[in-house]
Amino acid sequence: MKTTWLGLAICFCLWLCSFAALSAQTPSDSQLVSNPVFQENCAKCHGKTAEGRHFGGPSLKTQKVASAATDDLRSIITNGKGHMPKYSGKLTSAQIDTLVEQITALK
Repeated sequence: MKTTWLGLAICFCLWLCSFAALSAQTPSDSQLVSNPVFQENCAKCHGKTAEGRHFGGPSLKTQKVASAATDDLRSIITNGKGHMPKYSGKLTSAQIDTLVEQITALK
């Protein structure tokens, strides 16, 4: 009987730990990375969690991005910059605005 209660207690603790790990991601993080527009257009370079890729785009969770003005982010997404392609003909202005809002929410 004690073994059963101990087993249940261990299972409950493991479940609780896994729930805490899942909820460690902030809502703004999950909004961006669960956005299908981000996954289809941005994740291939910036990574599925927006942490960046070694030979791809930089992390979107940096101080540099956090301090960027929304108009600058909108311009970069719309017109491209450096290796970043332009998305003006691929995404609607509403989709770009949503991405900018979700990226700035990472602050």
